[in-house]
Amino acid sequence: MVGIRACGFTECTPIQALTLPLSLAGRDVAGQAQTGTGKTAAFLIAAFSRLLQKPPQNGEEVKTVSSGSSQPRGLLIAPTRELAVQIENDARQLGGHLGLKIVAVYGGVDYEKQREMLLNERVDLLIGTPGRLIDYFKQKAYRVSAVEVLIIDEADRMFDMGFIEDLRFLLRRLPPFEQRLSMLFSATLSYRAQELSYEYMDSPEVISTHMAMDSKAVSQVTQRLYHVEGKRKISLLVGLLRRDLQGEVGEACGRAMVFVNTKRMGEKLKEWLGHNGIPAGYLSGDVPQTKRLQALQRFQEGLVPVLIATDVAGRGLHIDGVTHVINFDLPENPEDYIHRIGRTARAGAKGDAISLVDEDGAYNLEAIFAYMGMEVAAEWPEDELMVSLKSPPRTEYSGDVAAKNSRGRLPVRSGSGGRRVTQSSSPSIVVSETPPAPLADTSAPPRRRRRRKKAVSTVAE
Repeated sequence: MVGIRACGFTECTPIQALTLPLSLAGRDVAGQAQTGTGKTAAFLIAAFSRLLQKPPQNGEEVKTVSSGSSQPRGLLIAPTRELAVQIENDARQLGGHLGLKIVAVYGGVDYEKQREMLLNERVDLLIGTPGRLIDYFKQKAYRVSAVEVLIIDEADRMFDMGFIEDLRFLLRRLPPFEQRLSMLFSATLSYRAQELSYEYMDSPEVISTHMAMDSKAVSQVTQRLYHVEGKRKISLLVGLLRRDLQGEVGEACGRAMVFVNTKRMGEKLKEWLGHNGIPAGYLSGDVPQTKRLQALQRFQEGLVPVLIATDVAGRGLHIDGVTHVINFDLPENPEDYIHRIGRTARAGAKGDAISLVDEDGAYNLEAIFAYMGMEVAAEWPEDELMVSLKSPPRTEYSGDVAAKNSRGRLPVRSGSGGRRVTQSSSPSIVVSETPPAPLADTSAPPRRRRRRKKAVSTVAE
């Protein structure tokens, strides 16, 4: 209760009110709820309650340390590193007064340090991503024979990211489901997620707040949609950010998350915004983990007003104070649109969701409107929003840098007719003409083609 009060919780959210009476009584739960509805607190409170009601058996801790591997009593599986870090922070805040040892393992950082922690220390609650959990399990850094609480968060994301086989690998090695408390949460409780729950859980109670939260999120977010040419999207984005996020004296008065569909576009967008006076962080799957955490922390602390992200940040992350969500690229999956705009308008606050629809993105509108059950009226940007841009210095994309040859030159792509693809100074990518490479000098003289003699007919005319 001290931890709950420290977090500022006074009333249950809908998902908490539905799941806590069941999970605190020892019933398995499969819950469907959007990110930011309080489900993290719901499953952590239930997990801590279970661990406190059943303390470790006498001598179990001594046996665990002497055996050279830990035996966590609670196992929490999350699809992404950022979500694992966020859950760890929430767990330490909620359970900071319980004397429980909480450990998080995930890729990208501190491989040996995390391994040594599992080998040499007591672990009560183990939080991790599937890949790193399986890696340490195969090395026998920890054992799962003592798991009393299992939590699977963002199960639908596990399917999307191809982690389902890894997840089943771990679940098959846990104690029987009747000997533990199991909780599964997902933003979309699909047939695959329900099948997983029925296979590895003890007759779970299915709870859903999906439709209520969707309608609530949509009602709290002011949605706007601009039709714009693809080559002018960056110009419009800079104009919107300057208008909505910068105060009269130039200071930031809001925070925006800008979503893109590809890593290549995210890198490009970060360079253009920075060169036009808008510092931005960048979050995607190929960024080193330390830099991802630094970018996320700087954005949460308000040091940078804009965070550019692929859908690695579309689900699971809880970031307070996001006033604007901008879909620079419309998502191809309609559900991702709801998850994206759900980064704003949290905890009863209001928020703005702006979509920049170009020639390609227009094809995704119909599916998004059908999923929401409503349409967003299209607007045309005012002339003052289409600002002039300062071109960043020409830089090569990371994929081109990796493909450089030994002379430091970019290779000429086949079929380009001697042309080399480069990044231009305008938002769109153009193809510039380059002279063909000179022929190699050889010392041997060129061969002379012999003239074929004309055949003589042997038939008399």
